[in-house]
Amino acid sequence: MKKYDYDVIILGSGPAGFSCAMQSSKFDKKVLVIEANQDHLGGAWINSGTVPSKALRETSRIIQRYQNQFPEEAKEKPYSKYLMGDLLSYKDQILESKNKKVENDLLKNEVDTYRGYGTLKDNHTIEVKNWEGEKKEFTAEYILLATGSHNKEPDGFKVDHDLVLDDNSVLSLTHIPRRMVIIGSGINALEYATTFSSLGTRVTILSYTSEFLPFLDEDIQKELGIVLKDHSIEVIKRVRDLSISVNDLRGSVEVMHTLKGDKEKGRKYVLETEHVLYLGKKLPNTNGVGLEDVGVDLDEEGFVKTNGTFRTSVDNIFAAGDASGFPRLASASFSQGRIASCEMFRENNSLEMPDQIPFAIYSIPEISNIGLTQQEAIDKGFNVAVGRAYYKNITQGDVSNQQTGLLKIVFDQETFKILGIHIIGERASDLIHLGQAVMNLGGDIRYFIDHVLNYPTYSEAYRIAAFNGINYVHKAGVKYKKILK
Repeated sequence: MKKYDYDVIILGSGPAGFSCAMQSSKFDKKVLVIEANQDHLGGAWINSGTVPSKALRETSRIIQRYQNQFPEEAKEKPYSKYLMGDLLSYKDQILESKNKKVENDLLKNEVDTYRGYGTLKDNHTIEVKNWEGEKKEFTAEYILLATGSHNKEPDGFKVDHDLVLDDNSVLSLTHIPRRMVIIGSGINALEYATTFSSLGTRVTILSYTSEFLPFLDEDIQKELGIVLKDHSIEVIKRVRDLSISVNDLRGSVEVMHTLKGDKEKGRKYVLETEHVLYLGKKLPNTNGVGLEDVGVDLDEEGFVKTNGTFRTSVDNIFAAGDASGFPRLASASFSQGRIASCEMFRENNSLEMPDQIPFAIYSIPEISNIGLTQQEAIDKGFNVAVGRAYYKNITQGDVSNQQTGLLKIVFDQETFKILGIHIIGERASDLIHLGQAVMNLGGDIRYFIDHVLNYPTYSEAYRIAAFNGINYVHKAGVKYKKILK
């Protein structure tokens, strides 16, 4: 057998790369992580994406809750009372702590790291060019591509990182804006919109799509509409022909656009704002890595094609995280990296990603779901019933002054099997896991009735939703004795 420098070389230290490195070290394998960032490990996960944005969100959430609890405080906008630098210092503390932890975890598990840009020379060799321009080659039996993704450049304007921001530069703002236009149709647009509106910023979302977050269950969309209204967030859909001009005299930005299907064809709409936040489509960091040279197949958008265990078209090369496409979630990436490692080094590996994974939007309040929406379940032919619990009917909602929220269970009224769970409200991203566990372990909606849940908690929503669903079935003519046996 040929002797290699390492058992596995990992390109990228984000969640997929980090988890693969840690799991491989537990198999007593020699591991090298190559990271392009000269200063920090952790990729966008820690340094510019998941962690910093959620840290800013948490600060905004606390301020919003304080103002809701004490109405006198709400008379003055947060941007008049708080400095952006103070809010971001909390984010910086977390980043420093997380960076140290990642570095220490790799060090404790004897994982080597090297800084620079890696390129595949063949399917076992990576050439790394460091920041001084020096080149060095490493070899390994296996290679994991965990190179992440980047924002697609906008059409019709440029991101100057001053008045026109992206998801990196928005986290370096020197003040809380009074007015912001967010260009984006996805999850990040909602997350940043509610984060800044909680700080008093007047936010408008410009969406290219005809529906905003159409994958959400219909009841969650209705509740989201109430949330957007409460936040005074306007969503303008079907936007086309975007252009941006900077008014230097006024220190503002003018955003011009048309609307698809507008009765007044060609009419230009103009919005004046303090800052524009562009949240474009994510593209994979797969160019310039040498993938085509060694025969790794890509899809039409440049994402690496993989099988269920994240093996590529080249047998010893794997890809995980954003570089491999959907769902591009940090939570999923952690599992993907571990599964790839198990496929490399564990005999008779049967690990694959589960069919159902939870999904979360870290807006204020949060949104989370797993499984089928009500309409999807109907379309699949199930005899569908639903149970709902509104936060305004939960004691913990009263105690926490959180009246906005809904937990909805979609289930089959013949078998009581849970088909989907959908939540909007405080702690939704945590609450979803109880439903996930019951679903994956084969339980049905009656689990939440038959078992004791702490009181008062948000988890009580499961019990109330279950009873609501059972009442739905009972009204359809099924006897309670049969339902609850």
